[in-house]
Amino acid sequence: MTDQEFEKGLAELMAEDAPGKKKKTKKGKKNWRFWKSWSRKKKIIAGVVVVAAALFVAVKGKGNSGEGAIMVSTVPLAKGDVEEILSISGPVSGTDSAEVVSRLHAEIEEILVKEGDKVKAGQVLARLDPADVQKEVEIAQNAYDLAVAEKNEAQIQAEAGYGKARQDEQAAKRDYDRKAMLFAGGDVSQMELEAARDALAEASRQVSTFTLQNGRPVASDSYFLRIKNAEFELEKKKKQLEEVEVTSPIDGTVVRVNSRVGRFADTVDDDRPLFSIDNLENLEMKINVSEYSIGKVKVGQKAQISADILGGETEEGVISSISPTGEEKGSGSSERVIPTTIQIQNPHTKLIAGITARAQIVLNESKDTWVVPMGALVEKEGQTFLAAVEGNVVKMIPVETGVESDVDVEVKGEGLAEGIFYIPSPMPFLEDGMAVTASPMQ
Repeated sequence: MTDQEFEKGLAELMAEDAPGKKKKTKKGKKNWRFWKSWSRKKKIIAGVVVVAAALFVAVKGKGNSGEGAIMVSTVPLAKGDVEEILSISGPVSGTDSAEVVSRLHAEIEEILVKEGDKVKAGQVLARLDPADVQKEVEIAQNAYDLAVAEKNEAQIQAEAGYGKARQDEQAAKRDYDRKAMLFAGGDVSQMELEAARDALAEASRQVSTFTLQNGRPVASDSYFLRIKNAEFELEKKKKQLEEVEVTSPIDGTVVRVNSRVGRFADTVDDDRPLFSIDNLENLEMKINVSEYSIGKVKVGQKAQISADILGGETEEGVISSISPTGEEKGSGSSERVIPTTIQIQNPHTKLIAGITARAQIVLNESKDTWVVPMGALVEKEGQTFLAAVEGNVVKMIPVETGVESDVDVEVKGEGLAEGIFYIPSPMPFLEDGMAVTASPMQ
């Protein structure tokens, strides 16, 4: 390697790390990842360059092999597991929760639970003074009874009135028939016959004013409407009477008691509920996944949950639901996030509702595959290489990348095999066929 070649390579490296200067590379995802990863290691690379420069100055002029070759550290190519992980924080909560309120303006006589108590659905949490509601029930009952009595009286009157109207109609019919016969014999006048006909028509009209059901007269619809309204009001008051016993709608744990004996049930400070109940037997974690990552998140994927309360332990979780719509990340940000839920699997976890935890979601993984550090890859002319060393000579092996973690990457290629040693932090001026002195890392 000539002085000019080394100086050119060194200048290129320093230029790409210099403030305000970036080496132009071909566009593409691989190039971007490589240079991003390379930039994270620029301090290490700078140190390597200094050492390499010193070695090169010491040995330049001695050729490209033997004692004059650049010394490089190598490690054996090995298989392993690699995971692409999304790390994100969110609050822990119960899978089911309820805020218990009361619409009754009634005084609280007794509170039967305290924070931390476990309750069952339907269990009484508090009792209210029933006096006012009982009076309202009595009033509603009296109104209902009166409506029924009025309807019954109207029914009796309807039956009696209908019976008399039918009798009057039948009498008018007989009188008209008799006078019609007499009129035919010239014994009654035309005027008398018409009067009998009018009387029959009026009697029939009176009969038609009654409402019949199955041939029987019934009271006016207005009476039935009054009964229906009174019955509705009575049922509402009876329901309110049941509500003097405030009950839990779900199985769970009482996490908040926001009132006390002597206060009115419908007037709690800051419009808070009387009680807050959470099902803490099954916890979940709410997270907001970026729109740029949501495509890799699927229902059923596993997650490892960590939190201060767990110490160094973790809990296993599973993605249980992903919202079908996104929402704003926050004020001042154009990025959208998608609400996602993680079901925590251990029912006896030390996690508690209300704390913040961190989830690590495995987005992609590959097991028993060739794995190298991200910084071990070399980009040249749009291709990715692994800088291997065989017999103290650099061999650039073309590779394709697979699953990536924060520091490691899966590599694939026909030239990869056991027994290969590669340079974990290759200098960018290394070329295929270049002589080096390999020093296996301990």
